[in-house]
Amino acid sequence: MAHNTKKSKFTKLWDIAAALGLLSRLPVRIKVDCATERGPTSTWAYPLAGLILGALACIIGQIAIWISLPNSLVSGLTLAALVIITGAMHEDGLADTVDGLWGGWDKNQRLKIMKDSHTGVYGVLALTLGIGLRWQALTLIIDQNALWPAIISTAMLSRAVMVPVMAKLPHARKEGLSQSVGRPNTKTALVACSIAVFACLILLQYTGLWLLTVAVLATLACITIAKIKIEGQTGDILGATQQICEITMLLTLAAILS
Repeated sequence: MAHNTKKSKFTKLWDIAAALGLLSRLPVRIKVDCATERGPTSTWAYPLAGLILGALACIIGQIAIWISLPNSLVSGLTLAALVIITGAMHEDGLADTVDGLWGGWDKNQRLKIMKDSHTGVYGVLALTLGIGLRWQALTLIIDQNALWPAIISTAMLSRAVMVPVMAKLPHARKEGLSQSVGRPNTKTALVACSIAVFACLILLQYTGLWLLTVAVLATLACITIAKIKIEGQTGDILGATQQICEITMLLTLAAILS
């Protein structure tokens, strides 16, 4: 029994490391044999990876507050920290998704555009608007002294919603990051979402209900569009879902607190 308990704890810790290794550029070492064994089961830890990434970004923002930088610069540095520690992978997914889904005429062409490393006009506009809206919304949130609960809640929720997208939609192509991870089952998706929901309600209480509502609506919109446009999901779709959810939640929170 003690051996099984120890193994269970190790597995859970590995799942968190696997989530961090996949969703960030942090120097996390992952054992290949564990990755093969666990696969999509480890995706329950995505919101915990979001917790760690959000906390790291908040530390940068808090230091900026302590040295009396204007709130607009605090929000800019906080967002910069998020982009740097994640390697801008979610932003890249947003740009590729917008380029592909609205630049192609059919599924194959859209997937081809999404795989192209070049960024088109649609992608540039999406990135510009996304960063601008997040920056402004976070500045308003910091004005209300809500940096930590806002960043951690949105970081956890926006990564948790990727798991049900993976579970709901099939892979749109036979290779790629999402394909290599695999598809989690419904139970895993529920665990991931439950962790993020619990944390959000603790941090924001009743206000968190508004964030949950817009997160669900944004995720459903992303699922619907992806299903219509490419009949499934890719790593880019998951990144775009994370970004769209984060943007809508920050805007909602800024509107409520301001």
